[in-house]
Amino acid sequence: MTDECFGHPRLAAIYDPLDPDRVDLDAYVRMTEEFGARRVLDIGCGTGVFALLLAERGVEVVGVDPAQASIDVALGKPGSERVRWICGDATTLPPLRVDLATMTANVAQAMVEPQTWRKTLRGACEALRPGGRLVFETRDPAGRAWEQWNREASYRVTEIPGVGAVESWVQVIEVNEPLVTFRWTYVFAADGQVLTSDSTLRIRERQEVETELAAQGYVVEDVRDAPDRPGREFVFVARRP
Repeated sequence: MTDECFGHPRLAAIYDPLDPDRVDLDAYVRMTEEFGARRVLDIGCGTGVFALLLAERGVEVVGVDPAQASIDVALGKPGSERVRWICGDATTLPPLRVDLATMTANVAQAMVEPQTWRKTLRGACEALRPGGRLVFETRDPAGRAWEQWNREASYRVTEIPGVGAVESWVQVIEVNEPLVTFRWTYVFAADGQVLTSDSTLRIRERQEVETELAAQGYVVEDVRDAPDRPGREFVFVARRP
């Protein structure tokens, strides 16, 4: 199932304007350069922000996402013809040999079922060339970030060209650690439509992630900090032998 914020055409169309600051992607661009990656698989590419950043730099990119509405937004962006877009997930990829696979933002945490997580890691590993790397982030559970996900802290009104004012806020609706479920609400001033999107994340402990990576054939090379969120994220660098 795809969350409505990615799968509903009206919500996918406003995803980028509601989250325009993607400084979190800078570290992934730098790691692409650090590892000399010329072919990259962007798992959970969404509306294509990161894939297009790499394509602008001459990197050959495959972007895969299960939400057709998000892929459609990506296809409408300048330079989209430079990227190979696939509506699907990492468990059913065509034959690939990439230097780097990435899961930015919440992508790794959105795979809440253990079997789905294992199959995704395995699919990414099969897409990597020998010596290629998988890089992704996940929140440190100790930070308990979800305790700040409430209407008071998140409420805002965003003016979006061609759309008008959109009110939005997030509210946690259930915590059953390691699972956290929350709901985004969107109110469109132009016609009063109210849309909601429920999401569940699995906030894994570092050792749990490292154990699963090893079980799926990876060598964990490094666990880094997210430069823009120090002390709050684990950034895993895992290599296919």
